[in-house]
Amino acid sequence: MPCSPAALHNVRRVWRPPFRRPAAVLVAFASLCAVQPLCVSAQAEDVTVTTPRRPQSDAELRSWLESFVWRHRFGRDEIQAALGLGDEELTEALARFDIRPDNAPPLPADRVYVLPYPGGRHPRIGFLDGAIDPQRETKVSIFTPWQPADHSRADYVVADVPEAIWSNLGLTYLAHTHVPTIWTQQNVPLEPLEWSRGDDGALELKRRLPNGIEFGTVVTPKSDHVAMEMTLTNGTDRALSDLRVQNCVMLRGAQGFDQQTNDNKRFVAPYAAARDASGRRWIISAWKPNHRTWGNAPCPCLHSDPLFPDCAPGETQRLRGWLSFYEGDDLDAELARIESLQWEQPE
Repeated sequence: MPCSPAALHNVRRVWRPPFRRPAAVLVAFASLCAVQPLCVSAQAEDVTVTTPRRPQSDAELRSWLESFVWRHRFGRDEIQAALGLGDEELTEALARFDIRPDNAPPLPADRVYVLPYPGGRHPRIGFLDGAIDPQRETKVSIFTPWQPADHSRADYVVADVPEAIWSNLGLTYLAHTHVPTIWTQQNVPLEPLEWSRGDDGALELKRRLPNGIEFGTVVTPKSDHVAMEMTLTNGTDRALSDLRVQNCVMLRGAQGFDQQTNDNKRFVAPYAAARDASGRRWIISAWKPNHRTWGNAPCPCLHSDPLFPDCAPGETQRLRGWLSFYEGDDLDAELARIESLQWEQPE
């Protein structure tokens, strides 16, 4: 369901307690989302950018500050909103670790660079009331090969994997606040998590839901693309079906790709692709088995949304994803080349 320009709202750059919608509005949203993607706008509201998460150690603090300053090039207010640091705390930590915009080491040259998205800045431009308090534990920053030569800004997309999971039980997981999940309806909170980082640069996250369903995501950087895998294990005593997943690639941080339109996008299932203003650079995303491809213009974002096979009690089902960058004049040939790699097969 496409969003109208009326979905574009202002956003406060500081945290405030999560906004609560009237129950009747949430119920209406839930009925719409049973058959539509999460793209239904309400009246304009200020929305929460992020809930602060204070680092639990110096090593964690240093890692996040390197990400914010060196890699994402975020401002002080955004860092403080994400980490819950006071002004003096932030100044002291940056000086102690000697983290400055002008002393960042170069990005690795042997692989696409990925990091957990740190929060503090909303990864969307518009339709913000459809993603209140976005959780950073499902989001990864994937840095493009087109970084500015003067390092004045970062160039990246944010992949939300997963943004949402549905099942025959209803909306089983949602990576922000928008419409009711089966857990918010029961007033059951889900604990915040963080990505674990491997020596090869891979990121991994696993979440076990209160009813025993467990899902996980692995994001592995390769020399010319990012390989992704999602698993879902049925820890309940009943079969699961209608296991639709919504995976979102948000384009706000990628220069030239951030137009709020679908006119610069191509959808050839399972591939969803966006081109920049020059018309020669492309971002390509895909998931298999594929349910649908689409784009949300106000965000703006790409979707290649997969579907887990039905899952019996005790079973584990698997999905595989792809994200790459292409510069050239023949997108169809590039998609054919990618498809010939049979990337959905296990390595």
